[in-house]
Amino acid sequence: QVHLVDSGGGLVQAGGSLRLSCAASGLTSSSYTMAWFRQAPGKEREFVSGSSRSGGVTYYTNYYASSVKGRFIISRDNAKNMAYLQMNSLKPEDTAVYYCAAGSVSAVDLTLPSQYNYWGQGTQVTVSS
Repeated sequence: QVHLVDSGGGLVQAGGSLRLSCAASGLTSSSYTMAWFRQAPGKEREFVSGSSRSGGVTYYTNYYASSVKGRFIISRDNAKNMAYLQMNSLKPEDTAVYYCAAGSVSAVDLTLPSQYNYWGQGTQVTVSS
């Protein structure tokens, strides 16, 4: 059975940093697209960042929403079945519940929540002004 466990959220002041972690079990993360989404109250779940396998076995391409590009960095440690989201220069508008997701998703469909098979439980990120 597949489980994704998100952690690392919290309360931080604007301009601060947080690092989210996603621990995967029951799957080999190296074979999957790993992504982060977020959902603010009253809003739809939106794509934040994704890491998709491209080319060779261990080559990945990272993608970012325009709103976080240059501030957030996605990474993965396939040996540990982990994915991370380093969030820097946080803004109040980054406040949301952040979800890790995994699936056999092509780069074309990377931003679509419906394409992912597995989800973490979410971790709250709150950025105060």
